[in-house]
Amino acid sequence: MLFKKTVQLYKSAYGGLPPAIWWNSFVMLINRCGTMVIPFMTLYITKHLHYTLGDASLVMACFGVGSIMGAALGGRLTDRIGFYPVQACSLLMNGVMFAILSFMQTIPQICICIFFLSLMGDAFRPANAAAIAHYSTPELRTRSYALNRFAMNMGWAIGLSIGGFLAAIGYQYLFWVDGFTCVTSALLILIFLKNVKRDEQRAACAAEVCATKASSPYRDHIYIAFIVLVYLFAVCFMQMFNITPLFFKDVLKMNETAIGWNLAINGVLIAATEIVLIYKLENKLPSLVFIAIGTLMVGASYMLMTIFPFVWVATLYCVVITYGEIFAMPFMNSFWISRSQPQNRGQYAALYSMAYSAAHVSAPFLGAYVVLHVGFNGWFYVLAGICVLAALGYWCLQKKVIQESKLHEGEMNPAMRA
Repeated sequence: MLFKKTVQLYKSAYGGLPPAIWWNSFVMLINRCGTMVIPFMTLYITKHLHYTLGDASLVMACFGVGSIMGAALGGRLTDRIGFYPVQACSLLMNGVMFAILSFMQTIPQICICIFFLSLMGDAFRPANAAAIAHYSTPELRTRSYALNRFAMNMGWAIGLSIGGFLAAIGYQYLFWVDGFTCVTSALLILIFLKNVKRDEQRAACAAEVCATKASSPYRDHIYIAFIVLVYLFAVCFMQMFNITPLFFKDVLKMNETAIGWNLAINGVLIAATEIVLIYKLENKLPSLVFIAIGTLMVGASYMLMTIFPFVWVATLYCVVITYGEIFAMPFMNSFWISRSQPQNRGQYAALYSMAYSAAHVSAPFLGAYVVLHVGFNGWFYVLAGICVLAALGYWCLQKKVIQESKLHEGEMNPAMRA
């Protein structure tokens, strides 16, 4: 009986999503299955090309700058020409750039090439976000983004597994397989998803209710504040993949296998529970409230490691921070969509992507600097404090949103009476 109820719950959670959402998520899965080059880039530069760690850091800095600029470019282009051509062209050009990068040997060549690679590759992200918004209805939007995140996480896990195997054979294979998955993803879009022109995007979304009248995200003060809070959240969350493994290794004395198995909990829990949990939670509370709860959970996960410095806390940390991610990230997508309009959705998506890109670049440096000066526990206290402040920020933003909504209702009522 319990098994039947569980199966029915999963059917209900995944049911009702439009076919285009499934195809879009499948494209994301294939694309992320090719995520091999960037995770192994530092090893490739230091072990295969025999450059220094400083050289590798310079290359990754160029990747980060290209990523931020690519998100901005992708958002602009999405609003000008539509998400469909931006997605397809971004993937095609990214595939070509991976092939070109495989022939680069000097640091200046690699820096220039990887800058343009991330510039073109990250233009895909805001276009993809706008595509999900177009293909889904408002009531299915949070689950649609959750499915896309599921595909992304599954692809990432598969890509890293295959990448490790290919790197052992020869690093050159990473570039060609990564490029092949990009081109394949582009072809899947062109074959299985209908070309949606910019005017069609706007017509299809014209009936949607927008939370703000701002013509640009840069004039939407609530959204700008939201982006700052997203950046703070992302800096805290991304410590899971750079500083936390060092804590597991140096303080908890865990070996690489144990660290890998614990970090894998993140992907497993997302795959097993995220969409079902979103199905049960969506529309129960405002998005910003769920985001605040998720942010507090991320902060609590770091406090756990300061209170219980034992091996078993690594598993508990991974569980708590993963559920913090599940509570926060899908609803972040719902919130930025609610602020946007069809004609500026790409720019809203771009700012959201840029917040994560900026955090991806700065998080390792901030973490390493603070740990070097005050130790792991000091950094974990700082992270917990940032999460508390960010959660309070989300709570205050929710009050601002309520005030804004009442103001809009007050403006509409006289017009309706007239």
